[in-house]
Amino acid sequence: MATGRVTICIGDIHGHVEKLERLWRNLELRLGAEEFGGCTVIFLGDYNDRGHQPRGVIDFLISLRKAYPQQKQVFLCGNHDFAFMACLGILPRPPAGFSYSSTWTKYLQNEKMEGWWQGEGQDDIHLQGRRWAGNIGIRMNPAKGILYKGSTYDAAVTFESYGVAHGDRAGLIAAVPEHHKQFLRNLSWVHEEDGAGETGDPATSYSRIIAVHAGLESTKSVEDQLRPLLEKDSTIARLEPLYGRKNVLKIPQELADERVMLVSGHHGCLILDGLRLIIDEGGGMPNNPIAAVILPSRIIVRDTDAPISPAPTISSSVTPALV
Repeated sequence: MATGRVTICIGDIHGHVEKLERLWRNLELRLGAEEFGGCTVIFLGDYNDRGHQPRGVIDFLISLRKAYPQQKQVFLCGNHDFAFMACLGILPRPPAGFSYSSTWTKYLQNEKMEGWWQGEGQDDIHLQGRRWAGNIGIRMNPAKGILYKGSTYDAAVTFESYGVAHGDRAGLIAAVPEHHKQFLRNLSWVHEEDGAGETGDPATSYSRIIAVHAGLESTKSVEDQLRPLLEKDSTIARLEPLYGRKNVLKIPQELADERVMLVSGHHGCLILDGLRLIIDEGGGMPNNPIAAVILPSRIIVRDTDAPISPAPTISSSVTPALV
């Protein structure tokens, strides 16, 4: 028996607006219009790059507040969104006297291979913005077995979705509409959702939810990791809660002890392991689905699911589809 406010966490979208639209329809059918219209939806970040319609994705997301005024929507910042903002020059301003060129120092050995962006104003661009807009020196992505799309972030498609050639930073800054820039500025770097969820199983019942794009490191204080996220500290070259990989896969013990659920996207996989959830089945790949999890029931819904009839009792009596 699962009880508690319904919360939906949606994995990385990466420019696939048609998949997003199908997933949204399937979620509404699964829950029924009334329950879906009053739930909380947490988007786990990475709205641009890889897929060919990043602009359409942002338009869709912006439209949701008007279309679903009683629904609580949370839009997290992913590493691709952070880098997009860095290129546009709209990251939160650092303290006076700080130069973004200092974020390059530790990674300068990668500049040539990753083909960091060069041009007017580059000294005032965060490391990730230069990487995002650059031209990577190798064609094939060895991890995925596919060609890179311009940069290590596969950002060429984002430039193209705004009608701009890859690497034309000035053109992109002019082409991205102000309401898209404001959407990016307003992204949450971490979200804490109060409210317990009871599943009938102590291993999966939670007292609250922390959602962050990549995760939190088990070897560091949770408070110390949350602080730069809440403050939106743009002086850090690589924020591990947005960029980490193996180091953020597990849940910190202090969260597990408090029965706090940690939910992320980012990793290109689907994991529901006790209180640690990773919802990114798509990874931006064209043939993979976009997945979402409905909490506290832990039901997985995908854009590829066949349309179903509404099931308005889903939040109170379910059999988990995947645990």
